[in-house]
Amino acid sequence: MKTLYIECNMGAAGDMLMAALSELIPEPERFIERMNGLGLPGVHIERRADEKCGMRGSHIAVTVHGEEEHSHDVQDHEHHHEHHHHHSGLHDVRAIIDGLDLPEKVKRHAGEVYDLIAGAEARVHGTTVDQVHFHEVGALDAVADVVGVCLLMDMIAPDRVVVSPVHVGSGQVKCAHGILPVPAPAMALLLEGAPIYGGQIRGELCTPTGAALLKHFADGFGPMPTMAVSRTGVGTGSKDFEWANVLRAMLGESVENQSAAPSVGSADASELRCNLDDMTGEAIAFAAQALLDAGALDVWCQTIFMKKGRPGTMLCCLCRAGEEEKYAALMLKHTTSIGIRWQRVGRFTLEREAVTLDSPWGPVRAKRSHGYGVNRVKPEFEDIAEIARHEAVSLEEVMARR
Repeated sequence: MKTLYIECNMGAAGDMLMAALSELIPEPERFIERMNGLGLPGVHIERRADEKCGMRGSHIAVTVHGEEEHSHDVQDHEHHHEHHHHHSGLHDVRAIIDGLDLPEKVKRHAGEVYDLIAGAEARVHGTTVDQVHFHEVGALDAVADVVGVCLLMDMIAPDRVVVSPVHVGSGQVKCAHGILPVPAPAMALLLEGAPIYGGQIRGELCTPTGAALLKHFADGFGPMPTMAVSRTGVGTGSKDFEWANVLRAMLGESVENQSAAPSVGSADASELRCNLDDMTGEAIAFAAQALLDAGALDVWCQTIFMKKGRPGTMLCCLCRAGEEEKYAALMLKHTTSIGIRWQRVGRFTLEREAVTLDSPWGPVRAKRSHGYGVNRVKPEFEDIAEIARHEAVSLEEVMARR
């Protein structure tokens, strides 16, 4: 399984995440060119080699009209200069994101990250998300951070994202509303349910943007899983501490249980279910796709009969153990259900790997599955369908000649 592990020993900020992930792709400079070509007003992104406590990595500087933004800890107040940004609402930020030349999936992820931030801000201030006005987190530099990380995650396309316990720092931080404790209220809400810790370092190590990105993409929080690491990315922060101010991203193949068959009844997954009788088929399909896009192992529907003989649909979601709350929240968000049932289930699974097949029309992506005496290769349907459309032939003919 293609696994991405994000190590947050010095917290996380959007620029640090972007820098670390950029080291995992083959041509990071082309990514920077693409970001600078998006047309975010006044925004310029620069990637450069950097070093913290002898540890080399990359630093990404996002400037707006030539100025780079930083968080301001109370002990650094003498270096603080006020910047007056236009305060934007969630609708304004989403309009900026929707106007960018990016894949729809990337735009959707970026919008959902801002939904998390707006939801936390609304809870802190006792208002609605529509009335939230972004300050530091709504500036164009934060939009660039969010969009950049979402684009890189789409390019890397991990099957699973695991995040370490997050070091949030300690002390106090100066923000638009005054001096607040670390972790600041909105950031603490964003990381509810995730393992966090303070430590000796005085200052804000994890920003709201970083927290929202971690919460959105993490399939789970915990120690580094057993994996064969193929590449490591290091992103450096702008501040200097006695400890190396870096975030590491490790990409590789998870090797847990590869040498042994799963034991009978092993509960390595969970099944979530809800019954629906007041949603259209289109709305249920939208909810199912949202679960799949979030990384669910499988999603399916069953026709059922409910009270008084009413026809209904049972929406079912299979996820990894430990991720139940994430998918329950999505099911409650995208359906009319007021409760989700779940239970642990065991699975027997074949080993899977991506391969490329030759065909008369060029390369075709495929998935090879093996184990338990089984060895099969199945072409990706979208590749087969695209060939059939382009060559004006049937799916059966493409499959026969591949």
